[in-house]
Amino acid sequence: MEIDDYILEHIEAEPEHLQRLYRNTYLRHLYPRMCSGHLQGRLLKMLTQMIQPKRIIELGTFTGYSALCFAEGMPDDAVLHTVEIDDEMADELRSTFDSTPWADRIHLHIGDALEVVPTLDEQWDLAFIDANKRNYIEYYEMLVPRMRPGGYIIADNTLWSDKVLDPAANHDPQTRAVLAFNDHIVRDPRVSAVILPLRDGMTLIRIQP
Repeated sequence: MEIDDYILEHIEAEPEHLQRLYRNTYLRHLYPRMCSGHLQGRLLKMLTQMIQPKRIIELGTFTGYSALCFAEGMPDDAVLHTVEIDDEMADELRSTFDSTPWADRIHLHIGDALEVVPTLDEQWDLAFIDANKRNYIEYYEMLVPRMRPGGYIIADNTLWSDKVLDPAANHDPQTRAVLAFNDHIVRDPRVSAVILPLRDGMTLIRIQP
């Protein structure tokens, strides 16, 4: 779309290492649309710079694009923990992260986020939910008690290709889970939230102090 091209021409340029990662994702992986990409990546970096988190947790690493955007924006004394369930991605992700300036501050965990996160003795300033849509409410309820008051959770894919608006297309388990998650958030007095109609939808959730 012309407007998309215009936007990309008028925001911060995509770093070369992310251009390569994005291209390789499309060449080598199934479902490459799961990769955050230029616009969303620049937004994640800027949000990280605004929030200034010291502890970041990401659920769903895929090929590492969003993790590198968080790393790019985080303060010098911050660390990022990222959890990926697909063990076949482990070597590729470690190689990707090891080639960056943030190698010693990105901690990759391979496993189910619902099992991994409770083992981490951290209070999180920023969390990114981008894993199995069917578990979004479980991820959220797991994270909220572990968040710093005033911290932020970002949930990706919360418009789910606009299926949330289409009664004829919202009967599959993943769409139903996204719908349930969105309803859950708007009813939760512990947080305030806004959905951004960016790509597949992204919800910014602030934990009330």
